[in-house]
Amino acid sequence: MKKDIHIPEVTDVFMAIVKEYNEDFKCDDWNAYIINNKNVDLEMCLIVSKGDEEKTQLKTSVLRKKIEKLPANSFAKVEYINPAVLRLNNSFEVSFFEGNRMFDKKFTFKKGTVKDGALRMIPFLKKEGVLIK
Repeated sequence: MKKDIHIPEVTDVFMAIVKEYNEDFKCDDWNAYIINNKNVDLEMCLIVSKGDEEKTQLKTSVLRKKIEKLPANSFAKVEYINPAVLRLNNSFEVSFFEGNRMFDKKFTFKKGTVKDGALRMIPFLKKEGVLIK
């Protein structure tokens, strides 16, 4: 039965954590973004995020975000990330509809990978951050 289920591969959808200046609070913030690099809109995009670490059994609360429609070749801010959470593994489970088909992919930023020394220019966002494909 399981062999009969076809799960389509997600392409051209990415997650990024970027460091950007917050004008209101006059400090740098870490923010998570979803990027739709497809030529089609993503419908009913659901993102479930959490942070955890096995050794210490530290966990964050689970956050959920719904984006009704993410237009083609666009991006959206998902959430602010507290710098203390970056010492955990941060995962984002993304589900969406493209046409009549449902797609699902898990993006995980391993602990210690999101830091100043790892920042690279993300052309699509025109900001520095860490990108996962």
